This record gives sequence, structure tokens and C-alpha cells, in this order.
Amino acid sequence: MSPGENPAILLKAEGLQVRRGGALVLDIPVLDIFPDQILALIGPNGAGKSTLLLALACLLKPARGRFSFNGRVIDAGRGDVEYRRRVALVFQEPLLFDATVFDNVAAGLKIRGTGREEIVRTVPAYLERFGIAHLARRSARKLSGGEAQRTSLARAFVTKPEIVFLDEPFSSLDPPTREALIGDFEKILRETRTTAVVATHDQTEALRLADRIAVMNGGRIAQIGPVAEVMNRPADGFVASFVGVETVLPGHVLRISDGVFTAAVEGGEIEAVGHVRTGEGILCCIRPEHVTLSTNAPPPGTSARNVFSGRIRTITPLGLFHRVRLDCGFDLTAYVTRQSFETLSLEEGKSVIASFKATAVHVIPRQT
Repeated sequence: MSPGENPAILLKAEGLQVRRGGALVLDIPVLDIFPDQILALIGPNGAGKSTLLLALACLLKPARGRFSFNGRVIDAGRGDVEYRRRVALVFQEPLLFDATVFDNVAAGLKIRGTGREEIVRTVPAYLERFGIAHLARRSARKLSGGEAQRTSLARAFVTKPEIVFLDEPFSSLDPPTREALIGDFEKILRETRTTAVVATHDQTEALRLADRIAVMNGGRIAQIGPVAEVMNRPADGFVASFVGVETVLPGHVLRISDGVFTAAVEGGEIEAVGHVRTGEGILCCIRPEHVTLSTNAPPPGTSARNVFSGRIRTITPLGLFHRVRLDCGFDLTAYVTRQSFETLSLEEGKSVIASFKATAVHVIPRQT
């Protein structure tokens, strides 16, 4: 192991850059991937998620960068056979051979020179794990989208990779098929303790699967960390808006007292908790699930220090929830359960009381 390498890091990328037509499209100073964890790469289209996956899998030659796997430096430019045999890649659209499901799943083993007896013993176990044992002799051309993706995943996992890279593996599936496959996939990942890096634009998918999240923008990682940290303490306005913080209010600190400060925002004042200075410019970030709506003012002694009268501007059904956008002198968004929505008889134009705690406000220093 090279001096300074951390044995707890499975894969490390340093100074990774990818160029296309002379333009820098990926710039990752450092990225650590830990064993037995699932890292979700999220970000808008064109953020660099797929490019990063291909570079990490040594399928895309970077302009520069250093990789180490289990502390051993690998050749990212030419590809490293030993490393490539220990990773697998699954694409959004399954790339299957014109052969049976069994032969498709066995393909990776055959390429590695695995003997026939081992193939016959191993492949059925993974067909069973992914719920496609009954399709073993079916032609890959006759599979549904979900069946084809299960076959693709089984082919990746049968080689027992130490890392599996997945590029939007569930995005093209219908909701019931997608839900079932994600459940099976998550179970198998945990059972096999396989490290995974999953690129997705779906926040729900990332929240369900990931131990850590990396938010990408413009070929760079804007923030990386544990799921709760990134979701509740975004590093900047872009990350906040992408991880579902629907209320982001620019303002400045008016006064500070006993660890709580008051910030002036357009149309009102907000109380929050954070390390700030008087006069400092900030962004006040409030997640919609932290906002409570009622038709009466909260009783005295409530822990919600921020209470505002507001008028409902729009209501958007979201399955089990409704998104309610309010005009409280500033724009504020709340998520309301179906039961609360019906109990409060909410409708556009109705006046309500919105409240949230000072600790529910995440504060980001604002660049001036």
C-alpha cells in the first residue's frame, strides 16, 4: 500500500478531469468510495453523472487523474485488467446478446474463463435471486423491459464484483416494475455487501438506496455526504433547490439573541438558529415537510417560533401528499397529507396559518 493511502477507502479518484473537444466536462479534485456503501450521484441532465461512472469504470480515458483501488494505483488511461475484472457496469438500457437469458447471465463468467461446471452451478443461483429462473431458456429478444433489466443486473452480480456502477438503471421502467426491481436490487446489494455507485435523477430512488449522496452540477461535485446531511444541510442554493428545499429566501441578519437570530427577508422576518453575524447576507432554506398548516394560530408555548398568515396560491396533488404554495408576504411551500388536506378543507385562495421551527431553517452564507 502506498504511503498515505487509507485502507478504509475502496476506490479513490484524485485530480480527475475529462475533456470533450477541448472543453472541460468533468472536474473532480477528489472522490472517495467506501466499501459496503451505496453512493448515489444525483443532478440534472448533463451534470456529468454518466461521464463520471464511465471514467471510474475505466471505460472512458480521462485527460488526467489518478485512481487507486484497495490502495493500489491503477492505470485509468489504458484500463487495468485486474481492476476491470473486479467491477461491473449496468446501463439504463440493457445491452443483451441475441441468446437465452441463461447465456446472457453467464457471459461475464465465460469471458473470465470460468469453467462450465462453475457456470452451471453459479448462474441458476443468480437467476433465482433476481426472480428470472423461469426465464432461463427464453430468448433475450422476448423479454419485457423489467425482465431485461433483471437479466442485466444478474449478469453483473454473477461475477461477484467488488463495485458495481449503475447508470439510471430503473428510469425506463413503469412504476410497479420499477418498485419491485428496486426492492430486489436493494436486498441483494445488502446481502452481498457489494459497493455500488448509482447515477440517478430521482431523489426518491437516491433516498431509498444510498448511504451517501453526491450532488453534481456542471461536471463538478457540488456537495457530497451522508443522505441526511445533504438533504437537510445543503451547501448552496443549487444543492438546496435540487434536493427538494422548495423555499429558499435571500435575506440578511438583523439581530442575534440567545443563540437565535432574526433575519429580514422580502415581505417579513424569520427566526432561525445558526452561526451568523449581524448584517450578514444569508439564504434561509425551509423544506416543505417542515411547514405546518392550520386554520387557527398555534397555542401559546408552541415550539414553532415562525408563524405567518398566508393565502393559498396553488395546490398540487402528489399522491399521498399535496404541495401547497402560499403567499405569506414571501413565497412558502408546505407538504400536507391527504388527511390533513381534507380536515383543513384547503382550497386555492383560502387563508391559513403557516408555522415552522427556528431549527427547521437551514442557513447558507450568501455570496455578495
